[in-house]
Amino acid sequence: MSHFVIGDVQGCYEQLNELLSIIDFSPTKDHIIFAGDMVNRGNDSLKVLDFCLSNPNSVSAVLGNHDLYLMHLIESKGSDNCLQQILECDQLDSIYLWLKSCPLMKSISIDESKEIFYITHAGIPPIWTFDEARKYSNEISNELIHNPKSILSNMWGDYPNLWSNDLKGHERNRLIINYFTRMRFLFSNGALELKTKGLNEAGELIRWFDLTEKNLGANEYILFGHWAALKGKTDLNHIIGLDTGCVWGGDLTAIKLENKKLYSVNNNENL
Repeated sequence: MSHFVIGDVQGCYEQLNELLSIIDFSPTKDHIIFAGDMVNRGNDSLKVLDFCLSNPNSVSAVLGNHDLYLMHLIESKGSDNCLQQILECDQLDSIYLWLKSCPLMKSISIDESKEIFYITHAGIPPIWTFDEARKYSNEISNELIHNPKSILSNMWGDYPNLWSNDLKGHERNRLIINYFTRMRFLFSNGALELKTKGLNEAGELIRWFDLTEKNLGANEYILFGHWAALKGKTDLNHIIGLDTGCVWGGDLTAIKLENKKLYSVNNNENL
């Protein structure tokens, strides 16, 4: 079996289909993990989710901020022009159930190499161990299953922005979600700064992975999406960006975990 992680699709089904052909994806032999943001902005979000639901044994995902936004719309019976086709489809209940089964973080172990890959949408902050990150991901998964309306209606906002074990309730849930799905830059103490996207605007802010790198062992890797402005470049061997801006006219990128080979297709439609 081969394992592939694919960056932000955001409704670009045509490019996804082309990428699946390039990697020669076999639903009976391979497994795909989406690094979040499967939907929104692109034209074919429903087709992307149909692909996921049609391959339950060979496709999984972590949740991104756009996926959580869709879940909020489903739970609140809201509307959105770009996502309306999903919100009005016959399989909406199945889509929602599948999304609620997706965690904020997954880890994959490749037995042959003894390598471990941690997969999240935006990353893992340096102030958490990987065991802690897994625990906090599980906390949110439990809330999404048992209290979806409460957590999805109270996840909005940029504060609190610094982790404390004493945080409780909506503030705790919001910060966990923000670290996993919205993080780009941090202050030196690990606090989130959620306004800045461009590297030339960062000033004294620090890219989250420059702080988290020290937590990785020799056989550990972090794979993430979310940050299209990076174009996948982190300058670090063990932290790999997979959002290469497909929905903005860039590439859709996959990595094969067994050999860490990258595959990409370009979205020429939005150039």
